[in-house]
Amino acid sequence: MTSIPLDEPAPEKTTWADSFRSWVTSMRAWIFLGFLLVGFELWARIAYNTTFLFNPFNVASIAVFTVGPLLLALGQTFVVISGGIDLSVGFTMGLAAVVFSQILNLSTGVLWDPLAMVVAGVVALLASAIPGVINGLLIAKLRIPPFIGTLGMYGVARGIAYLLARGTTVPISNPVVTYIGNESLLSIPITVLITIALTCGMMFMLSQSRFGQHVYAIGGSRQASLRAGINVSRNTIALYILSSLAAGIGGILYTARFTAGAAQAGEPLLLDSIAAVVIGGASLFGGSGTITGTVIGALIIAVIQYGLVFVNVEPFWQFVAVGIVIIISVLVDQTQKQLSGARSDE
Repeated sequence: MTSIPLDEPAPEKTTWADSFRSWVTSMRAWIFLGFLLVGFELWARIAYNTTFLFNPFNVASIAVFTVGPLLLALGQTFVVISGGIDLSVGFTMGLAAVVFSQILNLSTGVLWDPLAMVVAGVVALLASAIPGVINGLLIAKLRIPPFIGTLGMYGVARGIAYLLARGTTVPISNPVVTYIGNESLLSIPITVLITIALTCGMMFMLSQSRFGQHVYAIGGSRQASLRAGINVSRNTIALYILSSLAAGIGGILYTARFTAGAAQAGEPLLLDSIAAVVIGGASLFGGSGTITGTVIGALIIAVIQYGLVFVNVEPFWQFVAVGIVIIISVLVDQTQKQLSGARSDE
């Protein structure tokens, strides 16, 4: 007959309150998005006797508003999960937009319009990958902190983009590109469809591939990843290239939508891209985050921005609202980590 040690601690029981708190924490972005939509819907019905959420034009506008920040945030998600940050994506996007416009103008009329678009797109993506390679080498090989390395590349990409654009915007006149940027397919803007496809690919890469597993491992513990045989340097370089390429696609779609490339195309979207990742539940300390959360975060920002315009609030309040949401999200993340640490110490 075996005896049970009397000093063995009893297994912890998960209370209903703990389960509910955990559910609210994991679903906080979805809950907040729901509150925003309901709030703007009530405001629209009370103040204007119309609908906010059930107007197809509003839904399409919110989706288009989401495209820019989300494209930057997709690559940023990988970087943040790994424990880094990429401050250069805003002007990497602008650099890609300018290069795309310049090459497109040179090739349109010489090449078949769709082929001119493809050539310009490939060159723009190659140009956008260069900041990512340099960021990765600085951080992985020279051990420069990601904040400093990518901030320096922010300035370099900014200067080169303005030099290539000669300080102005670069208009284009390719009908295929204009069609992609401003028309719809099955009542959905083509730029939104492209973003959805890219999002699905990024989601699969992060959640199902070995590379995605390595990203989480590096963010959880760099030293443990090295001991596990993960090539941290190579994966870090790949992360920043991926972030730059996502920004490059954002620059191409920006040019298609506005029929002009601009060096400052992504400058106002940098904060939004980081905000979308953080609001979506990713930790700035690394090791956690999802593409689904980033999509919800980007939608929250777009709903705030479009919703405030819809209810006739001064647009400058958008910055205040997004800033407050970022602070709240970081505080929630900090509190969650402190509570988790306190439970593990008990």
